[in-house]
Amino acid sequence: MDPVQTAFALVLDPYVLVVILASAFYGLFIGAIPGLTATMATALLVPVTFFMPPIPAVAAIVTATAMAIFSGDIPGALMRIPGTPASAAYADEAYAMTKKGQAELVLGAGLVFSVIGGLIGTTILVFAAPSLAEVALKFSSFEYFWLVVLGLTCAIFIASDNLAKGFASLTLGLLVATVGMENPAAFPRYTFDRPELAGGITLIPMLVGLFAVSEILRFAVSTAPTLKLEQDRFGSIFRGQWKLLKQYPMATVRGSLLGTAVGALPGAGADIAAWISYAVSKKFSKTPEKFGTGHVEGIVESGAANNSALSGAWIPALVFGIPGDSITAIAIGVLYLKNMNPGPTIFMENPQNIYAVFIVFFIAQLLMLPLGWIAIKTYKQVLEVPRNVLMPLILLFCTVGAFAINNSVFDIGVMLAFGVLGWLLEANRFPVAPVILGAVLGHMLEENFITSMIKADGNVWSFFQRPIAGTLGVLTLLLWMVPIVLRLSKKGRVAHG
Repeated sequence: MDPVQTAFALVLDPYVLVVILASAFYGLFIGAIPGLTATMATALLVPVTFFMPPIPAVAAIVTATAMAIFSGDIPGALMRIPGTPASAAYADEAYAMTKKGQAELVLGAGLVFSVIGGLIGTTILVFAAPSLAEVALKFSSFEYFWLVVLGLTCAIFIASDNLAKGFASLTLGLLVATVGMENPAAFPRYTFDRPELAGGITLIPMLVGLFAVSEILRFAVSTAPTLKLEQDRFGSIFRGQWKLLKQYPMATVRGSLLGTAVGALPGAGADIAAWISYAVSKKFSKTPEKFGTGHVEGIVESGAANNSALSGAWIPALVFGIPGDSITAIAIGVLYLKNMNPGPTIFMENPQNIYAVFIVFFIAQLLMLPLGWIAIKTYKQVLEVPRNVLMPLILLFCTVGAFAINNSVFDIGVMLAFGVLGWLLEANRFPVAPVILGAVLGHMLEENFITSMIKADGNVWSFFQRPIAGTLGVLTLLLWMVPIVLRLSKKGRVAHG
């Protein structure tokens, strides 16, 4: 049977469709509660996917994250408190529109343009990933080494305002990756004679701790007042959306393309894509002075960008096994658990599974229109769930999930330890994303470096002798020079000023 037909048969299975629907409601619920991020929604889903076949497991993650990224717009527009970091870029703008009595227009724009951006991003994913996979088949350990280094470099530059703090977070993640015996020499490192650490620190309990438990701790110490809605009832959210699409076609396309491109950069993700896209929208706008006063143009562009970035992040994840953001870092862990090992060969060995993932992306985006409408209409009820009931339930779910991966109490300890670490990092404004990327990519970095050095008989110049490897190497080194050049030029300006 043709792989595409097989893929449709896999996705249209009633069990998979029920999983997609349930994950959609779950993602909408988590994203709509301020503070509970799309990454946290994904981390909490992993224990459930542990008991599922591969396709529904990946479908659950794809659907829940797409819905959570959109539904974060709702509290941003109505209370000026973004539900997820991806909605923070335009929360002030959206709230200003609500105060002007345009809640329906801004919520409708958030929904409609998220769907359009997601569909454009998915289309690019469908065409770009297989083409890139053909190129990736020519890669050796030299190219993979530079690709990982470039990815980690981008993660520091993009995910942090403070380069030193970003580098510290990344170093911490790389240190986590050194634990255990999974190194070229199979030497036990930092195991402290604990057999549980021989295989390294299990990724899933670590992720659940960093994203979910840290959020629970943040809530426990928070003294923030009860949230208040700006508007209780909404009219037709779809009225005026066609007019917006005709008015801002370039902004829609630009946001979608920019979101996909930024999403494909390791460590970037939807929140960075939304910020960049909002800034670009203001730069190219014919009326930049209206931005910040309740103007819909920036919301159109960055709303399209944050959902297209989700699809973009899956491009390096599927082709190279390098996560585009913290969500795909978790997804890669699930793919390995389900023997759908990411990399260029997955497109040849299991094409039906990859096509099934693409189909799920399209279904999730289209499902967002009716379910997003329901979410907006019922938002008041979502907010009425008491946090002091919700948070202990999430902690219980986290604990069961961390234990279920290896049936190990030790993993619960790992989860709690990383929960405290995540809370401390956030409290001191250290970015968490580089920690995840360092932990996920550390093994790949070390393995490809050692393999390359053995092949090259210790000759470092061999890393630059192959055309693709040389190009990636020079690009990475140039990126490293950027902060030095900027600092020197700044000193020069001060000296001459």
